[in-house]
Amino acid sequence: MDSGCSRHMSGKSDLFSEITERDGGTITLGDKGKCKIIGIGNIGKEASQTINNVYLVDGLKFNLLSVSQLCDNGNKVVFDKEKCIVENVKSGEVLLTAPRSNNTYSVYSNQIAGENMKCLKASNDDPRLWHRKLGYVSMHTLNKLSSKNMIMGRPKLKFEDDNICDVCAKGTQTRSSFKLKRVVSTSRPIELLHMDLCGPMRVKSSRGIQYMLVIVDDYSRFTWVSFL
Repeated sequence: MDSGCSRHMSGKSDLFSEITERDGGTITLGDKGKCKIIGIGNIGKEASQTINNVYLVDGLKFNLLSVSQLCDNGNKVVFDKEKCIVENVKSGEVLLTAPRSNNTYSVYSNQIAGENMKCLKASNDDPRLWHRKLGYVSMHTLNKLSSKNMIMGRPKLKFEDDNICDVCAKGTQTRSSFKLKRVVSTSRPIELLHMDLCGPMRVKSSRGIQYMLVIVDDYSRFTWVSFL
């Protein structure tokens, strides 16, 4: 936490989930040295764990949270001899607690107390997050699990199928059919084989067969069928 820092800033590009390169001028350090702003972006992998509008500063050795930028976002920042507290002005809710250590107020991910601030926050009440955690299960199944309290420790949530999950949409896409070929592209038998394996079947045959292998020769169209 830095009360003298005008903006959130970091010198580590690998921390950014999104970044836009730009020539943003320079910043002046406490020793009157200058560092160049080479980008601006967001830090965090999830929407609920994101610090927005962070400067990427070339050569900066620390990650700094700007007190003034926190205040501009509708928060109140209070320092005492033991810790720094960030409160939401409207609700009075404590969003961040930064303990004092070696005359420095540092924010750690396991010290977050708030639920509404998108700044190093882990959320457990996001329906879409539970949708991903449970292997992209359907919202109907999630509501069933919730109503019957079948998962210990999961909050009571209402899951609504109000928008399409990108991963689910991609997973259910089907490939369009290939165009019909009116000429044979092979010149001799067994040059190109088309194969398809079906199985294992849930119920074995009387001979214990669970698989069916189909092989089609592209040139002669001769077909082999093998049961395994």
